[in-house]
Amino acid sequence: MSGPVRLALCAYAATLLAAGALLPLVDPWTWIFEAALLLAVQSAAGALARRFVPARAVAVGVQALVTLVLLTAAFAGGRALLGVLPGPAAVQWLADLVTAGADDVGRYAPPAPMTDGIKLLLVGGVLLIGLLVDVLAVTLRAAAPAGLPLLALYSVAAGLSDGGASRLWFVLAASGYLLLLLAEGRDRTAQWGRLFAGPARGGPASGARVKSPVRTGRRIGALALGVALVVPLALPALGGGLLDGLGTGNGRGGGGGTISAVNPLVSLQDDLNQAENREVLRYRSEDGAAQGSYLRILSLDRFTGAEWLPSKRALRDVPDRLPQPTGLGQDVVATEVTSQITASDDYRQDYLPMPYPATEVRVDGRWRYEPEGRTLIGDGGQTTRGARYRVSSLVVEPTAAQLASAGLPPADLTLEYTEVPASLPDVVAETAAQVTQGSANHYEQAVALQDWFAQNGGFTYDTSVNSGTGTAAIGRFLQNRRGFCVHFSFAMAAMARTLGIPARVAVGFTPGTTQADGSVSVGLRDAHAWPELYFQGVGWTRFEPTPTRGSVPSYTVPQAPTGSTDASAAPTASASAQPSAAPSASESCSALMRKEGACGPSAAPVATNTAGPGFPLGTVVLVALGVVLVVLLPLSPLLWRTRQRRRRLYGSGGRTPADAAARTLAVWQEVTDTAWDHGIVPDEALTPRRAADRIVRLGGLEGEPAAALHRVAGAVEQVLYAPRAQQPARPAEDAALVRAGLAGRAGRYVRLRAALAPRSAVRVVWALSERRTALAGRFAERMAAAGRSLRPSRSRG
Repeated sequence: MSGPVRLALCAYAATLLAAGALLPLVDPWTWIFEAALLLAVQSAAGALARRFVPARAVAVGVQALVTLVLLTAAFAGGRALLGVLPGPAAVQWLADLVTAGADDVGRYAPPAPMTDGIKLLLVGGVLLIGLLVDVLAVTLRAAAPAGLPLLALYSVAAGLSDGGASRLWFVLAASGYLLLLLAEGRDRTAQWGRLFAGPARGGPASGARVKSPVRTGRRIGALALGVALVVPLALPALGGGLLDGLGTGNGRGGGGGTISAVNPLVSLQDDLNQAENREVLRYRSEDGAAQGSYLRILSLDRFTGAEWLPSKRALRDVPDRLPQPTGLGQDVVATEVTSQITASDDYRQDYLPMPYPATEVRVDGRWRYEPEGRTLIGDGGQTTRGARYRVSSLVVEPTAAQLASAGLPPADLTLEYTEVPASLPDVVAETAAQVTQGSANHYEQAVALQDWFAQNGGFTYDTSVNSGTGTAAIGRFLQNRRGFCVHFSFAMAAMARTLGIPARVAVGFTPGTTQADGSVSVGLRDAHAWPELYFQGVGWTRFEPTPTRGSVPSYTVPQAPTGSTDASAAPTASASAQPSAAPSASESCSALMRKEGACGPSAAPVATNTAGPGFPLGTVVLVALGVVLVVLLPLSPLLWRTRQRRRRLYGSGGRTPADAAARTLAVWQEVTDTAWDHGIVPDEALTPRRAADRIVRLGGLEGEPAAALHRVAGAVEQVLYAPRAQQPARPAEDAALVRAGLAGRAGRYVRLRAALAPRSAVRVVWALSERRTALAGRFAERMAAAGRSLRPSRSRG
């Protein structure tokens, strides 16, 4: 096996081993087989390109073009030209898939479902990394820098997986890189000749083997791999999680009025700190009963230690009537009300804001229902942008007595919603126990926690705090006692769980502001997060620990059963009025929604033209013709020269002496032009024999190529001067030998120019010029003849 082929195989293996770190991120993981197949085709294309095209840039270009064709055929075949060529429609479709994939990555927690967008990101990412590794390690013969794209691939997998990628995937990725380094070392060593053992002065005795550099390289690589695995065990862990300390940026894109925040906590801070409270939603309740309700988007019920996330659950079609809320008993007062809600044209997210718990939803578009959280999620790029929808929901009014007498929740629910990570500081549980000391039941404990955060604990509401959301961040928040709704809700939910109370965090909007026309306007600064605690017989129940924000539930206020606290924030309703101040998209989505994909695309807008008319056929044809012209025009000298060569060497199929002589002269012309392409300008004044000697001398030919050239020259002299010419046995093979000999003695630049810009292609210009001159001469002769025919004849008198 040759060195380049061995390097290409090792580059292929290293890329696949590094891609293994992505397997736990998606379910099912069968996409890796398609990626492996396409990567193999890509690597083979690179090997063939390097074999037949000496120029590195051309080989890389061919490999990149093959990669694009492969992705087009695999993901946009129905929209591609001839099924494989990336025309405008295919490119647009691929762009839409990339956008949808980015949305899905932000929406789902690992392992995410295998959507088309996620699959394109995975397979396309592996092919891109494979291309970079192949170019660096094989084309450029620099295997060490090829570790950077491999490290990038592993780092992406580690960053997206919970708690980082498994150590097994690191070992596999590092082993692939080590294999690539060893293959390059062997190839470099082989260039110096064969290693052998032998006696040396002061060295080992006869028969002892000399340690090869390859074996030494293996040992060094194994040692480095072991150090890389052992050293991290001795280093201190990083606290705060992935989101810790990221609050310094604004997380927004540059324009277009679309949501583009990456870090949802940063986004929520930005929304709360906006100078202008831009409107994102406007709603009106038919009887006004729901106009003081929070608009809920989703719930975060899984605490990983680094952040709160929504659990991955199966989605269903939206039922005509949503099921009865979990845990809600018949003896609790619950009034059904209906609201008309309108979303701003600049408000784009995947989750539909609704009062909780909703019982019936009427909305156009493609939406799916998640039963546990009672949320609606956009499907196939569906977002809230400009949505107008109707929601029926329950206004649940439990009494303090009903909450205090709540029975034990189901065991499976308690097990799931009271789980806390092992990294949670002890101070959290200790503080929860101290604050709730003396409480008789879970309800009294919940109210004690709420009052401690909102009134008695000395906490300050401050949207400038950037303390993260991990377990260490909760400990810092309890110590510093300064933060905003994210910190209050996350801390209270974690403390409730340590007390055995099922808890989760809800994300959405506070009721908003009542307008003069009776509608309620919900703006950026109404973005909010709050804890929901579960009580058997009542269900998931809202609490409000954040001071100066939202409204305190009436069932937690002593001697205030009517909820007078809500009155100050109670908005009224409006159904259809257009937003008076359209929010920019980047400001229109609350951060925690975006945290779990609640706002859809986090860095780029979803495709908005997928349902449009597309490109007309005429445009597609013109664009395709333009692409063909752009590609073929630089290659026209190469194509013409290839056609000329084939016609000269194999075109004359006759068996007459005249045909044989014409073929011999054509072969000589081809040999002369080949030498010209390699820098040897033809000299028409020389005889064939002298011309052959000149080509041999200037081209450095020797051996079989020189003999083949003299055979062709001798045959030409036979044709020109002998009464009966003796034809050469293999003129085409002789011409091929001469061409190979000239290319072998020439430099890389000369070979590249001979292939792509052959000097003999100027004959096309000469031929056109001669034809034009001939046509002009014939035209002049015909005009002269016509003039003579019109000239009157003179008669002699």
